Amino acid sequence: MKHGLSNLFRHRGLIQSLVTRELKARYRGSVGGYLWSFLNPLLLLLVYTIVFTTVFTPPRAQGADIEPYPLFMFCGLLPWTWFAASLTDAANSLITGGNLIKKLIFPAEVLPVVSVLANGVHYLLGLPVYLIAWFIFKPQGLSVHVLWLPLVLFTQLILSLGLGLILAALAVHFRDIRDILANTLTLWFFLTPIIYSRAFIQALAEEENASWVPKVVARVLDLNPMTHVIDGYHLSIFEGSLINWKRLPVTLAVAFLVLIVGYWFFDRLRDSFPEEV
Repeated sequence: MKHGLSNLFRHRGLIQSLVTRELKARYRGSVGGYLWSFLNPLLLLLVYTIVFTTVFTPPRAQGADIEPYPLFMFCGLLPWTWFAASLTDAANSLITGGNLIKKLIFPAEVLPVVSVLANGVHYLLGLPVYLIAWFIFKPQGLSVHVLWLPLVLFTQLILSLGLGLILAALAVHFRDIRDILANTLTLWFFLTPIIYSRAFIQALAEEENASWVPKVVARVLDLNPMTHVIDGYHLSIFEGSLINWKRLPVTLAVAFLVLIVGYWFFDRLRDSFPEEV
């Protein structure tokens, strides 16, 4: 693992140039160019604001403050988009970059890392749109606890890198991984408190006559690492309160474990990549 991290650090210039190339390629031929990094989340926020203020009333738990709801949902939706796009692109990275990994001197692990980092840049470009909307809906401003945001971002980055390495290695040998991943991410999305609050599920599970379904869902939420990452975004930005120090550090430790296992697994299959792509 130490060798892997030092290898990535040694190729930081290559990673930076590939991330830049990926960002340029995404908007090549587009009139708006990088402006779409701001326009896409802005238009998405406008759509959700219209829908959830005029058409649909979101479920609420007693004591759970999720107003204004579009900001609550968007707070979790933006990082989830980064997460889902990172895993999808990382799973395809070795296949689409087959001409590169056939070169003996090219470090294959750079490709899934570039996928995660490029999508992370898109998230950071879209974040100001959310913050501007925040000051419009809540002019009192953000809490000082927003300073914990880098820790939440770092936790998601480490988790995404670990999963991205595993998926990239698997997808080379099993092309069905891409279709399985698409369906898994859909289920994972609904098992992560993005369109509903975590307090809402907990309130349902703690009701006196609660069925087994909310209890199982509440348990799954606790075991889902993205629950605590998204909860970190909600607490540090939306609620303006201290992040959960019992859960986020554990999630960060799990993320590092996933990264270690992911790099080990990737390294074990490295020699087979040129033949399979």
